[in-house]
Amino acid sequence: MAKLQRLLAAAVAASLSFAPVYAAELTSKQQMFRDIYKELVEINTTDSVGDTVRSAETMAARLRAGGIPAADIQVLSSGPRKGNVVARLRGTGARRPLLLIAHMDVVEAKREDWDFDPFKLQESGGFFRARGAMDDKAMASIFVTNMIEYAKEGFKPDRDIILALTSDEELSDSPHDGAHWLLDNHRALIDADFAINEGGTGVLRNGKPFSLGVQHAEKVYQTYVLEVTDPGGHSASGRRESAIYRLADALRKLHEFDFPVGLNPVTRAYFERVQKAESPAMANAIKAMLEGRTGEVLMPLTLTPNYNAVIRTTCVATLLDGGHAENALPQTARATVNCRILPDQPVADVERTLVRVIADDKVKVIPKGKAVLSPPSPIDADIMRNVEGIAAEMWPGVPVIPTMAGGYTDSRWLRNAGIKSYGVSGLFTDPLTVGTHGLNEQIGAKELYDGKEFLYRLVKRLAASSQTSTR
Repeated sequence: MAKLQRLLAAAVAASLSFAPVYAAELTSKQQMFRDIYKELVEINTTDSVGDTVRSAETMAARLRAGGIPAADIQVLSSGPRKGNVVARLRGTGARRPLLLIAHMDVVEAKREDWDFDPFKLQESGGFFRARGAMDDKAMASIFVTNMIEYAKEGFKPDRDIILALTSDEELSDSPHDGAHWLLDNHRALIDADFAINEGGTGVLRNGKPFSLGVQHAEKVYQTYVLEVTDPGGHSASGRRESAIYRLADALRKLHEFDFPVGLNPVTRAYFERVQKAESPAMANAIKAMLEGRTGEVLMPLTLTPNYNAVIRTTCVATLLDGGHAENALPQTARATVNCRILPDQPVADVERTLVRVIADDKVKVIPKGKAVLSPPSPIDADIMRNVEGIAAEMWPGVPVIPTMAGGYTDSRWLRNAGIKSYGVSGLFTDPLTVGTHGLNEQIGAKELYDGKEFLYRLVKRLAASSQTSTR
């Protein structure tokens, strides 16, 4: 019995020594970061019931306690539960400011769908998991922590470093989008030479870093409603035609249609670089595309979602609504179709293409909202050189690649306002398992801490030509 008790005690001790994975290994700076990250993640910032005023005030308090003067921190609200925080680390003024921007709002998450409470940070199996664990509270927490570290070090950059944490980025046409609202109402607070934002992540393959993106461009967001109206009637009438069936035919045609491939300087540079690291079959497809060929040879790209998203405009059905009673033929049927349009493709051409592909004058194609164009930022040699240098230190051999995002970010507002914006994070994720905007969103703990270190070094180098730090 005594021997059995000793064995059980040893087993319990062994199990405790592995939980939590990182607790005994964290430096004091990493622990501060983890505390800030947890605090921000666990503030619900959804549109339905969340509060970005609360998260802004909480991060402002962290910055004040960390040594940023209160006079250089402002919490600005555009409406109830809609808040932004802007902080400034003052430099010599030798160069125009650098803007760090991240959004605090997150998409909705239903507790009954998730494996755990989405608004309680989980650390399990080497991953941090929660709504916003990646998008975009990872970068927001990193920026807050690094600003505090710079202040405590007495770092005096050649340019001011401005931090803006914003609301409603996830809502395409919200009047409370923080980046847009700040530009319209407080431009001087965030005016900068250029910005570092989300949108450029690292890609993991088989658990290892594969490539690191620097986002220079993004697609244009435009939604359409396909609508069919009909007199309807009794469901027992025997009519074979209905608004729902007609709408279904239109959606089938759209499902079978692919917009043509269109490359721009950013995506061409992207595929020229990524081709070298790809499998032979995919590399052949990329080579064919770069040579201007079309047809079946490009099918490997078309069937790979993250590649298909950047080689062509895409339009997909996302919502359905139809009918008014189970015993009546529908009088109306509607489908919401969300398009992500190549930045150099006229939006009007996309609408004309939808009408042509559907080829049914009883199906109306109705724009919803107005597209916000997003001109690409120029490829900046200094930014690319610094990203490549730090990447070589941290992830030797991993290529740094200019990218265009398939989705949109707040960089569209900055670019339209004349502020160059670059998406780069140093955060590596597996696109198939990260869960952004979906269930059980997660990021590897090691990848999160490495991303923090990457951004610490990058911002410091970009802010001071004569002061660099490799830690």
